[in-house]
Amino acid sequence: MEELDEEMIQFEKDHPSKKPGTGGSGNGGAMRILSIALGAVAVALLAALLVMMSKKNALVKDLNIDKQNLTNELIALQGDYEALSTTNAAINDSLNVEKEKVGQLIERLQKTEATNRAKIREYEKELGTLRSIMKGYIKQIDSLNTLNISLRNEATAARKEAQESKRQYEDLRTTTEQLSQKASAGAVVKGRGFNLVAINESNKVTDRSSRARKLRACLSLIENSIAERGYRTVYIRVKGPDGVLMTDDSGKVFTCGGEQMIYSASREVDYQGDEVEICIYFANSQGFEKGKYTVDLYTDETRLGTAEMILK
Repeated sequence: MEELDEEMIQFEKDHPSKKPGTGGSGNGGAMRILSIALGAVAVALLAALLVMMSKKNALVKDLNIDKQNLTNELIALQGDYEALSTTNAAINDSLNVEKEKVGQLIERLQKTEATNRAKIREYEKELGTLRSIMKGYIKQIDSLNTLNISLRNEATAARKEAQESKRQYEDLRTTTEQLSQKASAGAVVKGRGFNLVAINESNKVTDRSSRARKLRACLSLIENSIAERGYRTVYIRVKGPDGVLMTDDSGKVFTCGGEQMIYSASREVDYQGDEVEICIYFANSQGFEKGKYTVDLYTDETRLGTAEMILK
């Protein structure tokens, strides 16, 4: 507009007697001025249009970037959901539902124009909701994992305690068995002073085979305060010079240490824990030959000892 005013001022200076809009030559000047004015307006409008288009393109570019960023965040959230896992079936089912929601939201976003700001804002809100839901599941899973760790630690401690109790029980049982064995062994009545001689018809000791009528085996059952009181039987097994067991052919048998054995003679004695002497006699209807005789003495609990002699 400033250029138009300048043109009119210059025209008045050059043609002081003529006024614009009067006469033929005046109309030509007005048209020229109008053309210049319209050209200036067109240039201004074009410039404004170019600015608007540039701003619009920049806005669309920004909107597309925002849409892509939102897409990336949804894909990342989908990966976070995939990474969540637990042994709780109900929570796993709920996680699968939320993962499906994220996938559906990604599909809807991809089909939506970036310029649709209303929809984009709606999807952003849904993203925030899905993130909040995921945080809730993370807390639940962490709590379950913490509980599981605590339970595993308690189970491990319980197993260790049970193993320790079992070990202590085994040690106690072994000790008890050992003590029981020692007590049982200590309760066994033992003997000493084993002696074997031959006697004649007058019950006098002899070393002559021709005069021997019986063999006499003597011993003492020693004192034992923890031994069981009551009657005990002492057995003798006599072997002659030929090493053969001498019996009266009655096949008398006793058991000692789980083994059955034939004995030559026996005697029962009332044992009350004090030392007691006992003698057992064995007669052989066929007499006694010259040589060495051996006697082994037993109770039902144990072998007491042995003694020997020689008849001439």
